[in-house]
Amino acid sequence: MATTGASVRRRRSTGATLRRWWSMKVTGGVAHAEVLDRLTAQSGWSGRYLFHIVIAAGISILGLLLPSSAVLIGAMLISPLMMPILGLGFGIATFDLAEIRRAGLALALGSLIAIVLSTAFVAVSPLQTVTGEIAARTRPNLFDLMVAMLSAIAGAYGVIRGQGGTVVGVAIAIALMPPLAVVGFGIATWNGPVAGGALLLFMTNLVSMALVAGGMARLYGFGSHLSPQQTRLQGTLIVVGLLALAVPLGIALRQIAWESVARRQIREAVLAPFPREARISQLDIDFDTQPVTVRAAVLTPRFARNADGAAIRAAGSAVGRRLDLHIDQLRVGEDEGGPQAAQIAAARTTDLGATPATGERDRVARRIALLAGVAPDAVLVDGATRRALVRMAPLPGATLATYRALADRAAAELDGWRLTMVPPVTALPPIAFDGDTPDATAVSLAGWAATTRGQPVIVRGAPARTAPVVEALRQKGVDATAERGPARSVTLDWGGAAQ
Repeated sequence: MATTGASVRRRRSTGATLRRWWSMKVTGGVAHAEVLDRLTAQSGWSGRYLFHIVIAAGISILGLLLPSSAVLIGAMLISPLMMPILGLGFGIATFDLAEIRRAGLALALGSLIAIVLSTAFVAVSPLQTVTGEIAARTRPNLFDLMVAMLSAIAGAYGVIRGQGGTVVGVAIAIALMPPLAVVGFGIATWNGPVAGGALLLFMTNLVSMALVAGGMARLYGFGSHLSPQQTRLQGTLIVVGLLALAVPLGIALRQIAWESVARRQIREAVLAPFPREARISQLDIDFDTQPVTVRAAVLTPRFARNADGAAIRAAGSAVGRRLDLHIDQLRVGEDEGGPQAAQIAAARTTDLGATPATGERDRVARRIALLAGVAPDAVLVDGATRRALVRMAPLPGATLATYRALADRAAAELDGWRLTMVPPVTALPPIAFDGDTPDATAVSLAGWAATTRGQPVIVRGAPARTAPVVEALRQKGVDATAERGPARSVTLDWGGAAQ
């Protein structure tokens, strides 16, 4: 018992010594009243604050729509919401209800104004596409919480020690205004997941920064007049608040990690049926559907039979979920340098980043989408090789001739681009004969549809009539087979599935 008592006394003595050292060397040099006065002056509502909110919101939404990281950094540097959040945290640390109300009101009004301005701007903007900068702010996870906590520590330290440069760096790291601009984008475009995800990211930043800033303030001697009961209440509030954020964000991080691995496995499975020279031009995966939806475009020197089935078997077992997978195959001829040249061109485009060609790709996508009857984001555009692919929407009463005319019109308007406009499954034309010669127009139309879809064709009729039709179709690259049918006519039917 004596040994135990001595050990307890030594621990208490060590703790008291550390507290004295911290009080004398660390908190003793902090001008608490001056720091609180400075925060009070900068954390409330004012005309200057309103001006900075409007400017930061405008720059943020422009940076998101362009998209441009440099423009977004400009909005981050203004960062009008930083001081109200820190003021809220210090108000929690000192139990200053007046400061909590002032900072909270400034935060609420500033956030609302930023959202309204962003919504109005996007509503009248011709650009309403979900860019990479927008998508990056719609799925917060545990790492975002950690960034916010570390930023709060640095920001609170900068305010306490009067280091303005630290606060500027924190403003760039935490990026408070862009998520609010994304909320406005989601509202203007009626995109609930985008608006909800961005709002969750903003609330994660706000709550975690305020709570951690409050903890830092207490650590540096702010609120030393509070009773032990009030201190315990503060500690409980901080811990519970951070845990309430950490649990769902941790689950989100786990889902993102799984999707990252699954995306790599699906990519490998999509390429598996093709020659080694083939490459993926575009890969779209929607993990929110059941089964998981996968749409891919592959540049390949030759078509692969049953590529969809092979990829599904390879990816399904690895991913562990059912897949709705379809691969659009774009043949790249050796005379054009093959897929290797396309890979080099694509790599150059990636390295150079956004170029003026981006605007041309958007223009091409919009024009093709209009003729194909689909949304622009349904058009696969490879700017490196100047190729585009789209699956045309079914049109009431339209025949293959209608779809061919639309494809020819698009090709004429977009000179210099190689377009593949895949028609929907539509009845193939019957083949008439001029003597012993099949109608070249009907054969050409059927050949275009079959090669574009990558789907075999069955030719039915008398053998003497089907033979020249099969030969003509095969010369066009169609997988055509003959079957006996009525002696007086030759009809065409789709065989098997699209390649």
